[in-house]
Amino acid sequence: MKILKYFFQFIIIIIFFIFFKIFGYKYSSDFSGILFKKVGKFFRSKKTIEKNLSNISFKYDKKLKVFIDTIWENYGRIFSDYIFLKDFRNGKLQKYIDIKGLNILKKIKKNRKPVIFISGHFNNFELMAMVIEKNGIDLSAVYRPLNNIFLNKIMEKIRKDYICRNQIPKGKIGTRNLLKAFKSGSSIAIMIDQRVSEGSKIPFFKKEALTTTIPAQLIKRFNCEVVPVHVERNNNYNFTISFFEPLRFNTNDKLEEITLRLNKWLEKMILKNPTQWIWTHNRWKL
Repeated sequence: MKILKYFFQFIIIIIFFIFFKIFGYKYSSDFSGILFKKVGKFFRSKKTIEKNLSNISFKYDKKLKVFIDTIWENYGRIFSDYIFLKDFRNGKLQKYIDIKGLNILKKIKKNRKPVIFISGHFNNFELMAMVIEKNGIDLSAVYRPLNNIFLNKIMEKIRKDYICRNQIPKGKIGTRNLLKAFKSGSSIAIMIDQRVSEGSKIPFFKKEALTTTIPAQLIKRFNCEVVPVHVERNNNYNFTISFFEPLRFNTNDKLEEITLRLNKWLEKMILKNPTQWIWTHNRWKL
């Protein structure tokens, strides 16, 4: 039954992608944003969003329903973006991307010393690795394979063709490949905001959450720099990708201390524009 469900989802998404390609970038983004805002309340993940929001305390200007509707609209726009990643990569939609901190990328490229790029699932997070690789940096991007085996094949092709050639799946084998890539001089791009079952319990918005310690392990072993990256959508269609000055740590620092500091940065970026973070991850499940 699950296979049939996955195949049905696959067909529906392919149909949407065909229509998106016909409608073009802006019309597709608007349509998909409205669609998700209308149907989001019927998805099971709506409860996860509400639960996650109840786990933390921060002030937001909008009422809860409007706040959640804005989250779903953001998801819809991200969904339609996928069919246009090729156009972002080849420059046709480059005018919609503003890069801040380009000098940081140039310095990393010049030094030829691998770094760890960290970020979270902020809006169209896929653009981060794309921009890094387009600027001539040898990069390996860590990703989580989709549960849907049909969609996963398409997503892996899209990611390898238009986002980052060297894709490393999460897991034990992936961790070994990541370490091998880093030793060979490849920088790493990793999202640090997802729940990781083998991670450590680190405070996140003052509540313990299973968090990856991979960046901290690399820092302690190689004394490398960490470059935070934030992706933000502006006026529906435009993106600002910000590369921040590298974070430096002492190799004597504990894994938990390093990871907590990274979580603090993540919190700050989420609060900057909370409706643009992916709230459907079951982040605080222990």
